[in-house]
Amino acid sequence: MTDFLEKTEQEYAGEHDRPIRGYLRILAVYGGAVAAAVGAAALTGRRAPDRIALLDLALMAACTHKVSRLLAKDPVTSPLRAPFTRYEGVSGPAELKEEPRNPVGELVSCPFCLAQWTATAYAAGMVFAPRFTRLAGATMTAVAASDWLQLAYARLMQKAS
Repeated sequence: MTDFLEKTEQEYAGEHDRPIRGYLRILAVYGGAVAAAVGAAALTGRRAPDRIALLDLALMAACTHKVSRLLAKDPVTSPLRAPFTRYEGVSGPAELKEEPRNPVGELVSCPFCLAQWTATAYAAGMVFAPRFTRLAGATMTAVAASDWLQLAYARLMQKAS
């Protein structure tokens, strides 16, 4: 199996560095986490909501955006990324630019990549603890809105000067 994966990785990547085996491990962890959540829900008699209300979807989207950026770019969460990334500088207001050192580094430094994991965790939260999940979602949505207001304020102040 290792030879097959190595050959597939070489054929796929060509002259590029594409760590297919690392991505495969990440996919296995994600699939395992989803399977564990589904199994835990079945064992405890929990059910997914019959429908997702529009307000819940908006809350989930805004929360997913904020938590994904917080985990992937915020200076305060850099110790979580440090084993897998290399600091390169600042990429924007209150955001860092980091170079991934391995497939996990690519995942934890990419807000687009983390969004799937964040949204999945939020969905699981809606099954196991909907009230707490909505509260956490509202909190992170407020933080995201505050970020936009801070940026708008800074831009207005810059124009006024």
